[in-house]
Formats: sequence, C-alpha cells, structure tokens
Amino acid sequence: TINELLDKGYTEQQCLEYFINGYDVTEKKAKISLEVAKAERNILSQNKQNDISLYVGIPFCHTKCLYCSFTSYPLTQYQNKVWNYLEALQKELCFLGKYAQPFDLKTVYIGGGKPTSLTAEQMEFLLDVLSQYFDLKKDGLEFCVEAGRPDTITKEKLAVMKAYAVNRISINPQTMNQKTLDLIGRKHTVEEIKEIFYVARDLGYDTINMDLILGLPEETAQEVEHTMQEIEKLQPDNLTIHTLAVKRASRLKEKFDLYTLTKAEELEKMLSISEKYAQKMHMKPYYMYRQKNMVGNFENVGYCTFGKECIYNVQIMEEKQNVIAAGAGASTKIVYHQQNRIERVFNVKSVDDYILRIDEMIERKKKLLL
Repeated sequence: TINELLDKGYTEQQCLEYFINGYDVTEKKAKISLEVAKAERNILSQNKQNDISLYVGIPFCHTKCLYCSFTSYPLTQYQNKVWNYLEALQKELCFLGKYAQPFDLKTVYIGGGKPTSLTAEQMEFLLDVLSQYFDLKKDGLEFCVEAGRPDTITKEKLAVMKAYAVNRISINPQTMNQKTLDLIGRKHTVEEIKEIFYVARDLGYDTINMDLILGLPEETAQEVEHTMQEIEKLQPDNLTIHTLAVKRASRLKEKFDLYTLTKAEELEKMLSISEKYAQKMHMKPYYMYRQKNMVGNFENVGYCTFGKECIYNVQIMEEKQNVIAAGAGASTKIVYHQQNRIERVFNVKSVDDYILRIDEMIERKKKLLL
C-alpha cells in the first residue's frame, strides 16, 4: 500500500510512479489513493499502544436486501429471540468491559444487520448495558450507531441514542431512485429518507454518514446523477460510495441472470459523478478499500467534510489498533505490533448458537485476551 511505501521513505511522487508503472493504475486513481493514505496517516499517527475500540453486532433486519451478505436475520422469524440475544450480549459485554478497564476506549461502533431494527425499549436496554461497562460519555469518544435503513429509524430511537451520547449515525439510502429501492427490496420511500435525516438533524446529530451503492441493477449514470443531486440537498457530513459487490451469500447472486448489471465504462462514469458531488459538498476522500466480486473491480471510497472522519472505519481497514467485539458473527482482533502479527477470535454467526453458546464465546476470548 502507499502507507507502506511512505513508511519506507518513498516521496509522494515516487509512490504515484510506483502505482502507475507497477500496477497499471491510472494517475487519477493513484492520486486518490495517495490522498486517502495521507488522511489515514494523520489519524493513525494519533494511535497509542493503550488504545482500544469496541464493536457490537446486532444481526437483525426487517427484511434482507437483494445484495446483502452480512450476518442478518429477519425479524419476521426471529422477533421472539431478540431479548434472549440481548441478554447473551450483556454477558459478553460484561466480560469485555472488565477486560477493557485498563485501556483507553477510543471508538464504539454498533453495527449489524441493523441496530435500529431493535425497538426503542430494546435499544435503551442495550445502551444502558453498555453504559454500565464502558464510559460512553468520555471526552473524545467516537460513538457510532449504524442506523441504516430509514424504515427502521424513528424519532424515539434517535432520542434514546442521543441520551446515551451517540454522536455519529449512518442513514443509508443506497440510492435515491424509488424504482431501484423497490427492486432491491428496500421497504421505504425516498421521502422517508429525507424525513428521518431532518429529524436526526433537529435532534442535534451533527455527524451523519450516508451510504450509496453504485452499479445497482438497472441503474445508469443518469440515476446516479439524480441520487447525488438529492444527497447534495441534504448535505450529510460523510458519504460512503460503494460499488456493487455480488456476494456469494446474497439473493442477487442466486438470481444473477435476472438482472442487468452495470458495465465497467458506465460504472466509471458513476464514480466520476459521485466524486464531483463530493467535491461540491466540500468533502475529501479519507478511506478506501476493495472487496471480492465487485462489479468492474472498482473500489469503495469514504468522503467527509473537515474533521468528520469515521475513525473506526480507518482503524478497521488499516488494522493498527485492538478491536474487541461482541455479538453473533463478531470478530475480536488483537494487534501485536512488535511481532507484526494479528490474532483473531470469532463468534459463531448463528443467533441461536450464539444464545446457546455464549459461555463458550466468552471462554474463546479469555484464551486470547487473558
């Protein structure tokens, strides 16, 4: 990576030439990569040996989107297991809270699934549990909840989160075209996206991310232009631009032949449009990554306005900080800098297994952490 080259003493120009000549990367892509690397280095330079981050997984969703391959269970089938799951999660968080006491907690990220698939009462229970074991109101803590789909977010839930010092949320439309939302299985309207965004702003959320996916079935550059026009009106603080990845575990993969996917040339246009609007909103790229099976073999880019970077995202991508994790499918990661190695311990993905085997999950962690 460019970060590794900079660590070796390469100049910025040498980094660009290395990528352009050695990997056949376009000059434009190389410059974006360099800009991202510099932004990441600014964040990573503030890391201290005692820093730690916490991830909490809520593996439930109202419905599963066409492209989704995450650990996610529909509430239509699992509604009666949510409280049992939260009680198991409490046991794991109790252990992790005791382990983390000597460390300096820098970020907390609640992801999924969709955390806001919980009811307001369940959300309050979870946040109260967290507040018992971790200092959620410490100065400088980044506390993010992946609010996700607008049809799972309510003013009541946002107010509960605000009361527990959540200071960053993600409202993820993926597209602002109603036809596409219907096609990919999103059970909400474009207007609901706008409405809940303004509710969050009114409640005082001043760091809001929005995720978009380029290359969704049947979309062209024209639809992406419309999406970006609508996003510009909202003025979020972060914008994460994904290019569609056709994951093995997704319904899209199962029904691959039914949909017309975007060709590389069209996707390149879409990426240029998204970059143009990010610049218009005074955003700069600060993290970037690639996934397997991405349409056109492109990249995902995170943009933000000044000072609004998601620190957790950078730490996860660069793997320079310890991350303790709780919940079904969660992965705890310990970085041994001197040996240049990382040790991981994984929780089971199944909600049923997680509930039944929570003591085993805790014992797994003890072997790594203690």
